Amino acid sequence: MDAVGRMAHELAAKFPNQPARSLAKVLVRQTKNALTLEQARSRIRYALGINGKQHRKWATTPRKPRQAGAIIEMPKSQAVEWAPYKLGVTGKIGILSDIHVPYHSDLALAAAVKHLQQANIDCLLLNGDFADFYSISRWEKNPAQRNLSNELKQVRQLLEWLRETFPQIPIVAKLGNHEERWESWLFAHAPEISDQPEMSLETWLRFDKLGIEIVRDKRLILAGELPIGHGHELPKGMMNPVNMARGAFLRTIHSILVGHGHRTSGHAETDLWHNEIFCWSTGCLCDLTPDYSRLNKWNWGFAMVEVFSDQSFSVDNYRIGKNGTVRGS
Repeated sequence: MDAVGRMAHELAAKFPNQPARSLAKVLVRQTKNALTLEQARSRIRYALGINGKQHRKWATTPRKPRQAGAIIEMPKSQAVEWAPYKLGVTGKIGILSDIHVPYHSDLALAAAVKHLQQANIDCLLLNGDFADFYSISRWEKNPAQRNLSNELKQVRQLLEWLRETFPQIPIVAKLGNHEERWESWLFAHAPEISDQPEMSLETWLRFDKLGIEIVRDKRLILAGELPIGHGHELPKGMMNPVNMARGAFLRTIHSILVGHGHRTSGHAETDLWHNEIFCWSTGCLCDLTPDYSRLNKWNWGFAMVEVFSDQSFSVDNYRIGKNGTVRGS
């Protein structure tokens, strides 16, 4: 094989899916115009095994016959469908947001759960940040309080208590920004095993044993026609208004219920055709004066959504007083 032949075979091996004519142009340049375009194309076709049946056995980079001048196909997308999680429940849905175990409020959590128990709810939704995961936070931490094993133990105890309290109904746990710390920590400290099923948060928290469904990837949850989010999913970069529910409206222009802000609020709007848009934010069930935010405007609270047979809904957004009294917002 002469030098030009070797150049043609090297091009065919390096770019096996490129049209022969395109490779021939490259070969002409590499040979400094010693070949015509047709001569170069013939050399390339020979290397690709498309210069006739009698020459195919000599090809170094044979390829399947295809339409002349065919181009490379568009790559297949690796995007994964992102769609809301549908609760599929008709009836009363209790919503607890921002418990932050082990930094929860015993008084507030007990009051909320007792109220939902007495209301005979048909489903319980833990709407994000039921765990705190202080130990694996990227923020500055007190070394004396770094105890991941203890945190996991107490979160498991919370889930076991809730399952014992509500033994017959579906329990759904949506991951908030604090639960997402688990995966971020794994990616940073144990990337080689982070994709193993044994390392998933639901495995560590024994969701299968407790019959708890998990919702991840910042997916919204549909309770009838009402979208529910933790709140960290909403677009960033917009000024936070005083009213958390109004902030949710500005970010979605749609009825929605969120937590995350630790403050009970509501905001009503109507669209061009006077269809009602109403947004809610729920209070938290955690300590109101943590060391990282001694002064704040948080309040204790939770919500209950009733979904009717036509998928319409009504929302009761409750506040909890300092003495544990539950009242409408």
